[in-house]
Amino acid sequence: MFDGYRLTPYDEMFEAPGRPRPHYASLLESLVELGGEELARRDKLADLTMRQQGITFTVYGRSSGVERIIPFDPIPRLISAAEWDRIERGLKQRVRALNLFIHDVYHRRLILKSRVVPPELVFGASGYRRVCVGLNVPRDVYVHVSGIDLIRDTSGEFLVLEDNCRVPSGVSYVLKNRQVMKQVFPLLFESYNVRPVDDYTDNLLAVLRAMAPAGCDDPTVVVLTPGIYNSAYFEHSFLARQMGVELVEGRDLVFDRGQIFRRTTRGLERVDVIYRRVDDDFLDPLAFRPDSMLGAAGLMGAYHAGNIGLANALGTGVADDKGIYPFVPEMIRYYLSEEPILANVETYRPLIPAHKSHILANLEHLVVKAVDASGGYGMLIGPASTRAEREEFARRIEANPRGYIAQPTINLSRHPTFVNGRLDGRHIDLRPFVLQGEEITVLPGGLTRVALPEGSLVVNSSQGGGTKDTWVLDHAPPRPAYHSFGNPHA
Repeated sequence: MFDGYRLTPYDEMFEAPGRPRPHYASLLESLVELGGEELARRDKLADLTMRQQGITFTVYGRSSGVERIIPFDPIPRLISAAEWDRIERGLKQRVRALNLFIHDVYHRRLILKSRVVPPELVFGASGYRRVCVGLNVPRDVYVHVSGIDLIRDTSGEFLVLEDNCRVPSGVSYVLKNRQVMKQVFPLLFESYNVRPVDDYTDNLLAVLRAMAPAGCDDPTVVVLTPGIYNSAYFEHSFLARQMGVELVEGRDLVFDRGQIFRRTTRGLERVDVIYRRVDDDFLDPLAFRPDSMLGAAGLMGAYHAGNIGLANALGTGVADDKGIYPFVPEMIRYYLSEEPILANVETYRPLIPAHKSHILANLEHLVVKAVDASGGYGMLIGPASTRAEREEFARRIEANPRGYIAQPTINLSRHPTFVNGRLDGRHIDLRPFVLQGEEITVLPGGLTRVALPEGSLVVNSSQGGGTKDTWVLDHAPPRPAYHSFGNPHA
């Protein structure tokens, strides 16, 4: 299965040709014993399971249809206990600082007055919301759910690529990937002590209930979705079902006497907490976009009155802005008096004349990103671009330097991936999910995304990427492989 397998500067499984990293040794032994033919059969079984369960995502702008089964690779990505300890500490530190930053921006603005973060960057961010100035939120928690994108560079170090603090998606695929792996490869787990992920929705529900209005002992929680055509609709319905709460659309909600109610066959039922999967601009047509049909008119009135909890809080998009991202290490030093545990990727800002000159002179070597885009859109990958594309981005940067950042093209780590009946290396990243309530918890592992086209660095599902199950190993040593895989339906 590994004939012709090529090592790159950092391979997740192998430290040298034919020599696996210690925590991968048992997995490699099991895969070799399983064999290519059996692995191919189980790969097809995993794909069939995904199809039967309707584990989909939506791709916009494709004439061949919008809803697709998300590609799943059966070779799990392993993270050692020592590596995860550092990642977990770094994520908690980062989310704590981001939350303090958002609170500060909408209240005392000390970090802006100190010029640690330039005020013009914050006030010019598309995610900044003036209506949130002076607005208090339960427990001063703004970022209840975050997805922090990590990559591993050629040195093997994990770096933060970007922060997702508005409505991060993908956690449903983490949970479903684990279920599918247990169904299709039930005995593969026996060689390892893998930390579980199936308590995520219980933890999420606890976080949501904790942000209910004061005096609400048994809050009613709902998940607000834009509807079936949203790219993450599968996730919205899955999480609502797992938490045992209602999935609603904006048309299901009514504002009355300062509160939000849900229409039911029994009449109106009060809603106390909304886990909203709708962007700020579409939440309330009376406060934001008047043409929005995705939110509920009057929602901001209930929010200002303290009669509804929103997760994530309104205005968290200011911390999502890629123009703010370069300053997160300084936020950690400013608010926590600590050195960042996880470093940023080197980033150039066209607002700085020397940076702009460097970017324009080296577009073929850089990755250029729009500061308010996501999903792999609004991005130029220099080494894979055409001259016309580079000229177009140069014009955009000249016209709107605030709207872009640039980063070196990093050769992401690669992982063995089952492609066309054999194992070959593909670039990957990692999106861990962090919950913040009374304390901060990190889901062990997160979503490993795979750039399936050969040589591609774009891992987003919307751009053809797939996913892997991510195993965070416990501190106990791996058990010996059992050399028996049994019936995958057992």
